Amino acid sequence: MTTIVVVDNHGQFTHLERRALRDLGVDTELIDNDTPPADVDADGVVLSGGPDMDRIGRSAEYLEADIPVLGICLGMQLIAAELDGRVGGGEYGGYADVNVDIVDAEDPLTGTLHPETRVWASHADEVTELPEGFELTAKSDVCDVEAMSDTDRDLYGVQWHPEVAHTEEGDEIFENFLAICESQ
Repeated sequence: MTTIVVVDNHGQFTHLERRALRDLGVDTELIDNDTPPADVDADGVVLSGGPDMDRIGRSAEYLEADIPVLGICLGMQLIAAELDGRVGGGEYGGYADVNVDIVDAEDPLTGTLHPETRVWASHADEVTELPEGFELTAKSDVCDVEAMSDTDRDLYGVQWHPEVAHTEEGDEIFENFLAICESQ
């Protein structure tokens, strides 16, 4: 059975990320973000959302663990920040429904949602410059980088929260990430 851990960055929806994976039949566990990657035996990692980049614990170490990583909201921002992209304050601010344009129909994470999807997202902070090696896979009128992928390193990120009911095709993001993990 495929195992995917959810690294808890103190987000309000983190338990829903674990539940979405469990509902797909994934062996999943919610782990503290101070857990070293060497202590984790998993086929993939979800870096959860959270309130503060100063509270990410050892989350960045999972980027070097040589397993697929999905960053959600803060999780995507920490991927960008750690890999020399840029993160800044968003103009739009708090949580809202957003129409997202999927710009890469071939992307293994978001491509099945092409051409667009409706999501629940916070834009208080957002990726403002992609890290080297990443491709833009989704954008919206309120955020230039709604999703990004580095398929060579199996690092993926979405600004929105696929785990909440307000995101129309959120389960599909988790299904696609599961397929990425199983293809390793």
